[in-house]
Amino acid sequence: MDPGWLRRHFASVPPPAAPIYGDRGARPVAATPASVLVPIVPREAGLAVLFTLRTAHLKAHSGQVAFPGGRAEPHDDSPEATALREAQEEIGLHPRHVELLGRLPEYHTGTGYRVTPVVGLVAPPFELAPDATEVERIFEVPLAFLMDPANHRHSSRVWQGETRWFYTMDYDGNTIWGATAAMVVNLSRYLAAAPGAVVPGDKAG
Repeated sequence: MDPGWLRRHFASVPPPAAPIYGDRGARPVAATPASVLVPIVPREAGLAVLFTLRTAHLKAHSGQVAFPGGRAEPHDDSPEATALREAQEEIGLHPRHVELLGRLPEYHTGTGYRVTPVVGLVAPPFELAPDATEVERIFEVPLAFLMDPANHRHSSRVWQGETRWFYTMDYDGNTIWGATAAMVVNLSRYLAAAPGAVVPGDKAG
């Protein structure tokens, strides 16, 4: 799997038929549009996916692993525009370094967001300048690790009196979970699909 393969795959395989919603068993109540950039970086050792660790003092999702992204602004003319703007604001990644490949299906969170994951290739060299008020650090995880279903674990917690199920992945001391992990699962299923196949979703119910 290399950048050329990714380009051909996104050009020939339709996106998954259904999204993975937020905590399994929760009703999706999404209303606010948002986007994240799923940055795939070609490295000598293979493709890697870039993540951020959010700072501990943030009011929402503090200390969590995430893709760069956020809610759409009125001047954003597309989910891609939102994802690129947020990535530049959060980690200093200039849009000129990003080759957009396509979208994954919307991810509906239990907190009221409708998130569009936008997948892009980010070819080195590039410079990053994380916003210290939002991002504690930036790290990469091999795409091969994220593609392996053996690394997609189901975990649960009780929230507001209900048990919620979600995906978690542990790599090098970093725990990817919740919305970000579910988007990774969607990406892995999509990349594993044969050309012309319909990719199943995992809708909560």
